[in-house]
Amino acid sequence: MKTIAFFNNKSGVGKTSLVYHLAWMYAELGQSVIAADLDPQANLTRMFLEDDRLEQLWPEDNHPDTLFGAIQPWLEGAGDVAAQSPAPHVEDITPELGLLVGDLRLSSAEDELSRQWSEALDRKPRAFRVLSALWCAIAEAARARAATLALIDVGPNLGALNRTALIAAQQVVIPLAPDLYSLQGLRNLGPTLRRWQADWAERRERNAVPGLSIPPGAMTPTGYIVMQHAVRLDRPVQAYARWLERIPGVYCDAVLDERDSPSVSVDKDPHCLATLKHYRSLMPLAQEAHKPMFFLKSADGAIGAHAAAAQECYRDFHTLARRIADRAGVALS
Repeated sequence: MKTIAFFNNKSGVGKTSLVYHLAWMYAELGQSVIAADLDPQANLTRMFLEDDRLEQLWPEDNHPDTLFGAIQPWLEGAGDVAAQSPAPHVEDITPELGLLVGDLRLSSAEDELSRQWSEALDRKPRAFRVLSALWCAIAEAARARAATLALIDVGPNLGALNRTALIAAQQVVIPLAPDLYSLQGLRNLGPTLRRWQADWAERRERNAVPGLSIPPGAMTPTGYIVMQHAVRLDRPVQAYARWLERIPGVYCDAVLDERDSPSVSVDKDPHCLATLKHYRSLMPLAQEAHKPMFFLKSADGAIGAHAAAAQECYRDFHTLARRIADRAGVALS
C-alpha cells in the first residue's frame, strides 16, 4: 500500500478537488483506493457525500464512524493503551473506492499530538501509539479493502495534526497556483518537510513499543502540480507567466534543497507533474451531480462545449494519475 499526501500550506490551490478527482480516476483505472480526509474542514468528505449521509455520520454526541472517531480512544487513553490498530469505518463510494470520513473534531487533536511529539523523545510508549494512530487507521482501512493506494488530503497549515498526517505519507505531491503566495508557501514548506522527516527518523529509533506499526515518515517529494485559476493555459496573462517562470527554481531550491539546478521552464521541468486547467464551467455541474467533472454526461447538463471539456478533463486526470503512479512505484494496468 502506497500513501500519497497532497499538501500545501497555502489554501485555495485546488488541493481537495485534486484529491477527489484523482481518487475517482485511480478507481477508474482499476486500483483499490482509499481517500483519507485529514483536513478538519472536511471538504473532501463533503465532496463525496450528500448532506443526509453527513448528518448520520456527524451526530451531536460522538462520531464513531469518522477518522476522528477511530483515533479518539488513542488520543484519550492513559498509561499503556492496548497496542492494536484502530478499526476505522470506511465509507463505500464504489467497490474500488472507499472514504475515511473527515471530521471537524480533528482540530481538537492538535494539542495532544504536539505534546506526544515531545514525549516521543523520552521513549514514552503512549507517545508512539498516539503519533502512529493516523497511520495505523489508514493502513487498517487499506488492509480491509485490499487497497493498493491511499490518497491523503490535509489542511493548509504547518501544525501538529498535519505533521502527524505527513509522517504517514510515503510520497508528497504539492499543488500550486502561479502566484506569489504559492512561491512563499514553497519556501516554508520545503525546509519544514525536511525537518519533520529528520525529527521523525530520530524518534523512530526510540520507539518503545515492540510490534507497533509506526509511520514510515519518508515524505518523498513526488513533484508539483500547477493549478491554473481562471487563466487559459495557452494564453496566461503576464503576471501569471511571471510566477510560472519562478516555480521550477523555487521548487528545486526550497523543496529538493538543490541550489545549483539548471533554469528550466515549467513545461520542461521534470518535477512538474501537470499544469491543470481550472475547468470552472464544469465544477458547478459536477457539484450538482455529485460526481467528478470528467464523468459528467449530457443528462447532467454537459452538452456541447461542456461535453468536450469533460472529455479533455478525463484525459488530463488520466495522464496525471499515471504520472504520479509511476513516480510512486504503483503499477497500473
